[in-house]
Amino acid sequence: MMNDGIPESVAAMLGAVGTRVRSLRKERGFTLDRLSELSGLSTGIISQVERGLANPSFSTLVQLAHGLGIPVGMLFQVQKEHRSPLVRRSERRRLGGHGVDDDAVFELLVPDLNGALEVTWVETRPGHDTSATPFRHNGEEVGIVLSGHKDVYLDGVKYELGPGDAIRYPSTIPHWYANSSDEVCTAIWVITPPTW
Repeated sequence: MMNDGIPESVAAMLGAVGTRVRSLRKERGFTLDRLSELSGLSTGIISQVERGLANPSFSTLVQLAHGLGIPVGMLFQVQKEHRSPLVRRSERRRLGGHGVDDDAVFELLVPDLNGALEVTWVETRPGHDTSATPFRHNGEEVGIVLSGHKDVYLDGVKYELGPGDAIRYPSTIPHWYANSSDEVCTAIWVITPPTW
């Protein structure tokens, strides 16, 4: 145990989270003052978190993640040393959540979500439709249809994409997707910052 009663394993985790916060802040070119403005936290608290001297509440971590424009889970992802940049088809990580159901398959095409880009392989079956739960978040997206057809709705405006078609849009616009064709649609989607 440390002097303040925190077990060493917890202290190590807090140190890793602090290092991650500092790294993400610097990647974005933010000063402590700027992250303070974006997160609503004081520079003193942010500095203590970055140095591993604070035991932040979950709400503090959520505010930090919001200020950095990332999902809160990214604060706990520590990149492994010597991780291969290559993702073999057989080693893709299957993603869940975000309203994913049996009509869709999402697989990660990058080794992890520690970088600035989330790249996913997306397969949607005929009838797939996310209009009941439109997406809206920080960032930007690019989608490229490889086969089949996908309808992309941006704030209610429908864009029909076929093989070889691509679309780019700010993720802050309410958006949803549908496969109204009679064949599986295969696409690649790129999102920054990562949202899973």
